[in-house]
Amino acid sequence: MGFKGVVVCLALTLSCGPALAAEQAPIQEKAEAKAQVLEEKAADKVSAAPAPKSQAITPTEVQAVDPAGAAPLDDPITCLARSIYWEAKGKDTADMEGVASVVMNRLGHDGFPGTVCEVVKQGSQTKSCQFSWWCDGRPDQVKEDAEYALAKEIAAKALNRQLTDRTHGALYFHDRNVHPSWANEYRKTAETAKFLFYKPAGGDAR
Repeated sequence: MGFKGVVVCLALTLSCGPALAAEQAPIQEKAEAKAQVLEEKAADKVSAAPAPKSQAITPTEVQAVDPAGAAPLDDPITCLARSIYWEAKGKDTADMEGVASVVMNRLGHDGFPGTVCEVVKQGSQTKSCQFSWWCDGRPDQVKEDAEYALAKEIAAKALNRQLTDRTHGALYFHDRNVHPSWANEYRKTAETAKFLFYKPAGGDAR
């Protein structure tokens, strides 16, 4: 299914009321169950090969998750898609894919948590969030349906291990318009139109 088809499906989900929502519920549950298994495998760093077709999240399944962009952040798809959306919405697809790769690279890596949601929320208790949108004090609900549909599509590819890591293993990134001091301590691995990506020279998180 192409991106335009995904957007049409999302629009129908939002406009057809409770009946369609009830039909979507089993699809959503299936997607979230697949995502949990894929998350565990990604955290274990067992294989970088794409998930088998029977285990992969489909485009239809991923769009059934969090259709209104207002669900609690408590499943891998929602946490990853919302991070992609808030960090890179309105930017190039490459920027969005780069954010997804950083989250997945951190997953299970030494110094980082073992679930997508924990990675996204890391540092929130000490007000030193790794992903700024999570601690900015603003509402986290989605505002642009089409861009969120694309974010969920990218999230599914990342969890399915179908996304090429254009960051080359990066664990950190920042916008080109800022110049954080920590960047001098890391090795730059890649660039996109809006972001610069880094990882420690020795490969360990700090």
